Amino acid sequence: MLTTKQKKKKKKGFTKLLLSLFLISCSLLIIGGITGFALINDAPPLKPSALENAKSSVIYDMNGEEVATISGKEHRLPVKIEDVPQMVQNAFLAVEDARFREHMGIDIMRIGGAVLANIKEGWGAEGGSTITQQVVKNTYLSPDKTLKRKAQEAYLAIKMEEEYTKDEILEIYLNKIYFGHGAYGIGAAAEVYFNKEVKDLTVEEAALLAGLPQRPSGYDPFNYPENAKQRRDIVLSLMEKHNFIPQEKKEQAQSISIKDSLHNEEKKQSYQYFIDYVVEELIAKDIPEDEIFTGGLKIYTTLDPHAQTYTEKVMTGTDSIPFPDNKFKAGVVLLDTKSGAIRAIGGNRDPKAQDVKRGFNYATHIQRQPGSTIKPILAYGPAIEYRQQSTYHQIKDEEIEVDGKTFKNYDDEFHGMMSMREALIESYNIPAIKTFLETDSDQALEFSSKLGINLEHAYPAYAIGGFGDEDGVSPLDMAGAYAAFGNQGTYHEPYTVTKIEYPNGESIEFESEAVKAMEAHTAYMITDMLVDVVQVGTGRLANIEGLPLAGKTGTTNPPEGIEEGSTDSWFVGYTTEYTAAVWSGYPSTSTEQYVKKEDARIARLLFKEIMAEVSKDVETEPFTKPSTVKKVEIDERNGRRASAYTPESRITTELFVAGTTLPTEYVPVQRPEQDNNEVNFTRPDPEPDEETEKEEQNEAENEETDRDTEEEKETAENTEDNEEQEQEETEKEDTEATDENDSNQSDNNEEQQNEQEDEQETSPSQNEGENPEENQGSQQEEDSQQDQGNQEEQDNQNQQENQETTDTNTEDTEVSDETVEQQSTPKKEDNTSEGETNTDSESSKKEVTSSE
Repeated sequence: MLTTKQKKKKKKGFTKLLLSLFLISCSLLIIGGITGFALINDAPPLKPSALENAKSSVIYDMNGEEVATISGKEHRLPVKIEDVPQMVQNAFLAVEDARFREHMGIDIMRIGGAVLANIKEGWGAEGGSTITQQVVKNTYLSPDKTLKRKAQEAYLAIKMEEEYTKDEILEIYLNKIYFGHGAYGIGAAAEVYFNKEVKDLTVEEAALLAGLPQRPSGYDPFNYPENAKQRRDIVLSLMEKHNFIPQEKKEQAQSISIKDSLHNEEKKQSYQYFIDYVVEELIAKDIPEDEIFTGGLKIYTTLDPHAQTYTEKVMTGTDSIPFPDNKFKAGVVLLDTKSGAIRAIGGNRDPKAQDVKRGFNYATHIQRQPGSTIKPILAYGPAIEYRQQSTYHQIKDEEIEVDGKTFKNYDDEFHGMMSMREALIESYNIPAIKTFLETDSDQALEFSSKLGINLEHAYPAYAIGGFGDEDGVSPLDMAGAYAAFGNQGTYHEPYTVTKIEYPNGESIEFESEAVKAMEAHTAYMITDMLVDVVQVGTGRLANIEGLPLAGKTGTTNPPEGIEEGSTDSWFVGYTTEYTAAVWSGYPSTSTEQYVKKEDARIARLLFKEIMAEVSKDVETEPFTKPSTVKKVEIDERNGRRASAYTPESRITTELFVAGTTLPTEYVPVQRPEQDNNEVNFTRPDPEPDEETEKEEQNEAENEETDRDTEEEKETAENTEDNEEQEQEETEKEDTEATDENDSNQSDNNEEQQNEQEDEQETSPSQNEGENPEENQGSQQEEDSQQDQGNQEEQDNQNQQENQETTDTNTEDTEVSDETVEQQSTPKKEDNTSEGETNTDSESSKKEVTSSE
């Protein structure tokens, strides 16, 4: 038994122990506090801006359907927590933080389990981090597993729980974690693996996604489906353990194979070249690049997915389009003719290049010589716009030298007088250069600039596409320019973006401003000639039966040493609905690598394939002639307005600008026919004059003259045959009708050598009964008969004018300086295929040729 003294001593020792323990604890607390303070002292602040993730932007097509996403290094599709089903939330909670909604940012029980695991298996064997801690770590801290980082992580997690709700923290987490295959956040992961929105995920899909963040590459369902299934089934079991799903649901979900669960359809068309141009256009509109890729924009575009898909398909080659080799390139742009909206872009033939972001685009980046496709823009368009020339304007195709340079046609021949229409149909070079020289070069530059083609210079060689090194065009440029011809002279700069929406709800809308590039009559007259190009000229291979279509071919000459071939091959064409420009060729040209004659057809074939496909379900209206254009039937034998006596085979229809001088009607006097030393004439007007009536009355009493009357009637019935004989003689003499006196010309069928004298006569008609040996018109008719003959010719002219498709009243036409050439233009029955070649630059070799 202890004495009182011993008891007091024991009590005193216990007190000292308690005091010592207290002091030690305090010391430890002080030391721990100092250490903890030291550890968390430099912890970063919880900046809200740091919690905001980069957001991928979404691109929509012309129908408002999502077609692609664009992003920087991280592909993200942010979702709000209210759009994440509870079942999907529970899948992540079950595997990552089952007590998420109960703890204050750190889970003591989970930490205890992690400590034991680390003691047994080593430091870092298992983490005890909550979802809140993971958000802090991924946002503010380094991934290093150090005591300092863990202390700061715990400190910031507690602090975050004080400033944010559980739903806000979970939303941040679900949008921040990495799932593999470039997908950051659950929105991007749902699209990559299942092609779904988060709200449509099933339980087995949610479990698969919840299991990926631990090891995205190791559990990749595409490459390691067995590992992915094992991990998914663990998540499903944890969901059952924590009462998130019943056992039956777990077993049903586990029975579904990974292959059946994944999105197995072919990868969507990338539309990469269209998307690349969308980005370029937005940058040009001063939208910051980082905002485009990480700002979460909704970008609405003009993309026609069907047209784009088909364009990409034919660009790789088809049975009807045999590309020579894989190095052969092509670029295509398809526009809406009326608005300038780009519907499709074919930027490269190489399928592998489709996945290259912002690679070289042969539809928008090239700057090549345009060949003869430039002729309507620099030569004939300005001539009609500024000089009001007609499509029948006569040009002499002859040898020409300008500033020491000799120009020639692709066939090395000269073709004499011809109309503007024929020159464009056959793509002859010299008429285009002459037409260019008739117009001020500044006007040509102005005309092209209004069509979106801005050139530094405009030399004669430019009129046939021989651009210098400082100038060039792309399919995008040419499509925009030609669309104005099909849109009654109104130009729209080609565009892809119609609207962008920001995450805050604000939006900006875009449209292409309509610009009057030319008069409506210029656009229509160029179009009418280009219709003939595809129907009977060099563009026949691009023609589509039943489709109102206009277009122009173009090629450029190859390097020296190549006899038959070209550097570039073009076709640009349009309807009232669509415009397409196609370029084909090699990136660089040499004697081993150039566009061969048979390969020059590829541009036309590509155009035809694409235009036919996009037009097949569209009602395409024909081109509409404006009231400022007059359609006139021309007697091509003499260049005057056709009459009732002009054979149909000799009539050509041409277009004139209203208000300019139109050609007068030419009514030829019929050839005399010799019979019993008398010459009888058939009058051009079917109604006989008074003198003829008297003669017929006298001849009716005379049996012998009955026979003459019968011959006269027979002569009247064969008027057309006589006119054709007259034309043969006219062409043989190669004469040109230059004034009104030509309408009074008469030909002697028996003595051709006197035609020259007959043309000089001023009388509108000849007397009947003249002596054929004298070979000249008799002056025995009275003045009254001359007046009546003149009146008859005027009646014939008025009658012919009333029959024209376009009502042209010569009384309303204004006299201008334009002279309508009277030279006969031979009509082409067939046309040779294209083979056009142009000079490379103004400073190139002196002999300049382009062929078509």
